[in-house]
Amino acid sequence: MPINRHPIVPSRLRRIDGGFGFIPHRFLRDGFLRSLSADELRLYLMLVLVADRDGISFYSHQRLCSTLDLSQDSYLAARDGLLRKDLIAAEGLRVQLLSLPPEPIVPQARPLDRDQQLCACRSLIASLARADGK
Repeated sequence: MPINRHPIVPSRLRRIDGGFGFIPHRFLRDGFLRSLSADELRLYLMLVLVADRDGISFYSHQRLCSTLDLSQDSYLAARDGLLRKDLIAAEGLRVQLLSLPPEPIVPQARPLDRDQQLCACRSLIASLARADGK
């Protein structure tokens, strides 16, 4: 079956305007860089490096996870974060880097639910126990 190579969002094709660069200066200047978690930033930069001229990456999830040394859960969390922040679009295996939105989207911090609190506590206790054993 042939790969669909058409842009997911044709009206949002990335273009190089002015100086040569794949990441516009607005990414830093307008706070997009600051709005990303470490894994989101790693994934975004990887997608910049592997994308074609329209900003589309055909790397599989497994290859991205392997190259970035991310677990599947960490990859999905980073990808979903970039989707929520309107920096990428995804359809099947294709991921498209989008032109930057007018301003960074910074999700409001939500309080952890009971299960998340328990998980965070277990993780902290386990890391403290490991540190004690060293």
